[in-house]
Amino acid sequence: MSSEELFYSCRTGDLESLRNLVEETEVELNVRDQWDSTPLYYACLCGHENLVEFLLAKGARCEPHTFDGERCIYAALTNRIRKLLKEYKAITPDCMRRDSYREFFRRCLQVQDFVDVCFIVHGVKIHAHQVILSARSSYFADMFQTKWKGRSVIRLNHPLVAPWAFQSILQYLYTDRLCVEVSRSEECILLAKQCKLIKLKETLESRLSMIESFGLSKPGTKAIKVINVEPDSTSEEFQESYSALVEAVVPLPFRLKQFPSGIFCDSPVEEIEVFLPFMENWPYDDVTLPDDKPPFTDICFVVEEFRFYAHKVFMCGRSDYFKALLHDHFSEAVLPEGCTPEVTLHDVNAEVFATVVAFIYRDSAEITMETAFNVLCAADLYLLNGLKRICANQISKYLDVDNVISILRTARLFSLESLESNCSSFLACHLDKVIESVELHSLILEDAASIQNRQEKDSIPIIDDIRFHLYNNVLPNSYSEESIMDSEKKLSILNELLESLGLE
Repeated sequence: MSSEELFYSCRTGDLESLRNLVEETEVELNVRDQWDSTPLYYACLCGHENLVEFLLAKGARCEPHTFDGERCIYAALTNRIRKLLKEYKAITPDCMRRDSYREFFRRCLQVQDFVDVCFIVHGVKIHAHQVILSARSSYFADMFQTKWKGRSVIRLNHPLVAPWAFQSILQYLYTDRLCVEVSRSEECILLAKQCKLIKLKETLESRLSMIESFGLSKPGTKAIKVINVEPDSTSEEFQESYSALVEAVVPLPFRLKQFPSGIFCDSPVEEIEVFLPFMENWPYDDVTLPDDKPPFTDICFVVEEFRFYAHKVFMCGRSDYFKALLHDHFSEAVLPEGCTPEVTLHDVNAEVFATVVAFIYRDSAEITMETAFNVLCAADLYLLNGLKRICANQISKYLDVDNVISILRTARLFSLESLESNCSSFLACHLDKVIESVELHSLILEDAASIQNRQEKDSIPIIDDIRFHLYNNVLPNSYSEESIMDSEKKLSILNELLESLGLE
């Protein structure tokens, strides 16, 4: 849904909605729709200069001599936008943080913590993680279980496998992105075919065809020299690559809740076998029983006697809490070869930890209203801001007049600005129903007391927030006379409440 909202905001020029999507949800800015167009392309085409500036500043790509870059320049509605695009500079590392999940995989490839295999391609050493390559490619999954099983060093000397091309394929497997010169693209296409990356192969072939077509139909444009492969806005394939893996990490009693349509659930082995032909990236050499240890695990978390066999590259790479915990826990420990180290966690229950693990591996999790608050506490403890946002979105669906104040307090406690705003909006919408609430009165008085040397009557935070939402309905862009009258009535009720509390 966020991708659809992103494209809509860029077409209509809604900077406020765009800013909220980018800053609150970390939506990916370089996604493509079904017409192979990016958000920046629509902002340029529709002439929204302020959006173009914002998108470029936040990491939207517009490199020269690329299909996207030349297409945006050609489509730009005004010369001012065209000038902005031509003056575009390469994005900074700060801008690259737009998608924290893919950024995690980029860091894995760059920093090389917890690598367990080294490819030597014509003398060039390239380090990687077997678990990530196996989850993303059925070719690597099969090779690590057969020909390359148990090997930490693998030599590749085939004349058609160039080091740069192999590194590009790994970049795609880790980040879902690839950048290759048009003149060298055939080598990547051949390697993608060998690694059974059919989607990448077809995408590169399609881009080559589009570049040729673009050059013929748009005379005068600069020659396109680089192909950029970016994530597809409608595809969840990247996250789903890790679903089977994390399903094996989570103990059996919690699989059905986190993976209601998963491979294992609580099906008997004979039913699991039925699914194997459809599991291209299944990283096991045989049917793995529900309680077996997943491949390549190097850490085990014990929670309420349940064992979560996991991977340090995920747990430490996604959470600074676990990075510090495991470093301190095993910094001086010497374990027998083949022994998986164990850590017992006492500050979380197994069901909540299953949700945490699911999020760490695939950036999504199944959360109910019953578990949302406990998961929120765990997400805060483990420094997982993305999971906190998921909890906030789930809690927002269940706001009512009885719980809105307590949820608002929770939002403040965990610094969830979007949830706090939703609570304020709810209060504004249902003010006539909550105006007599003792909890609301207490909150207003607490907010008033927290302001020292208060000079203006509208300086109380909760009152400011409610008024903001009410004033939105009395501005000129509000087309409903009934809505305007309702907001004016509520503003009057709010002022009367402040008088009764001695705050006016």
